[in-house]
Amino acid sequence: MNATQNNYEKTSLFEVIAESNRRKIIDYLRISPRTVTEIVEYTKLSQPGVSKHLKILREAGLVTITKDSQSRIYHLQGQPLKEIDNWLEPYRRFWEERLDALEELLDEEE
Repeated sequence: MNATQNNYEKTSLFEVIAESNRRKIIDYLRISPRTVTEIVEYTKLSQPGVSKHLKILREAGLVTITKDSQSRIYHLQGQPLKEIDNWLEPYRRFWEERLDALEELLDEEE
């Protein structure tokens, strides 16, 4: 087991994305791969702050890096988010059922 795996085991994916700046970075990378400079400009965070968040996202498997000349390009890896999607599924059904019941009730009142 390497250090990256060891750190990730200590921090759950839920903890990683609980931080609002990391969610903002994920959302930005969802649109297209970005350099650190672009992420800094978008988030208005310091370069060291962005680098810290990117390291955590990388350790969680949410981003990968490719090199382009002098730049490092960060890419979103959506597969780890499947864990969260799977966890949320029963809650989606819960709310869909509640909203369907509310819709029926409102239709009856008309």
